[in-house]
Amino acid sequence: MSNKRTLLSFIDRINAHDVEGLAELMSDDHTFIDAHGNQVSGKKKMTAGWRAYFEWFPDYCIEVNEVFEENDALGSDEASGVVEARENGETFALFGFAGGSFKGKQSERWRLPAAWKASVKDGRVALWQVFADTKIPFEIIERNS
Repeated sequence: MSNKRTLLSFIDRINAHDVEGLAELMSDDHTFIDAHGNQVSGKKKMTAGWRAYFEWFPDYCIEVNEVFEENDALGSDEASGVVEARENGETFALFGFAGGSFKGKQSERWRLPAAWKASVKDGRVALWQVFADTKIPFEIIERNS
């Protein structure tokens, strides 16, 4: 399976709320970074994280409208102009929307523009980073806690 196909399968597993399928597609050293820079490292921890998130937002889904990919076999440091070899893999930038409803309550529904950075190496998603304004979902959680 190509790196892009792996990534698209990962997105399909998110939208299907298939935690075990997500775990199969994560690297053992998978890293998740949320919109506030909080980091979770390791497949086991992130599998638990997805399970908990889907309990809060049982209809959570993402729409990806654009995907940009870069083979990162070579990278450069713009400041120094140095080109260096990196681990074999691909980095992706994705743009679209994320949304859901807290505990399935239609009155607590949200949908926001979002972006993601992902890295796929050796057929597994090694990085999933979210960029979004989380004010509305956090306000919903707070209101319902």
